[in-house]
Amino acid sequence: MSDIKTIFPGIMILDDEPVEVRNRFSGEPYTLSPEEVAVYDYCMGCELIQDYKGVRKALDWFMTNNPEAYMVLLD
Repeated sequence: MSDIKTIFPGIMILDDEPVEVRNRFSGEPYTLSPEEVAVYDYCMGCELIQDYKGVRKALDWFMTNNPEAYMVLLD
């Protein structure tokens, strides 16, 4: 997995264990690593503030690093 702190400067990894995240529309669950949760949260935060370049960056990261999670949670 790529170094997310280089790709997303200032990102914070707050979890120590994997976390189950649910697709906000379908409710389908997927377990993410702490690093993946940080990128997922970054993506959702960017969407809230309408930073669509940040959203695209996070989506691209997921498509490369965990395409299955991308398909379940973000596609």
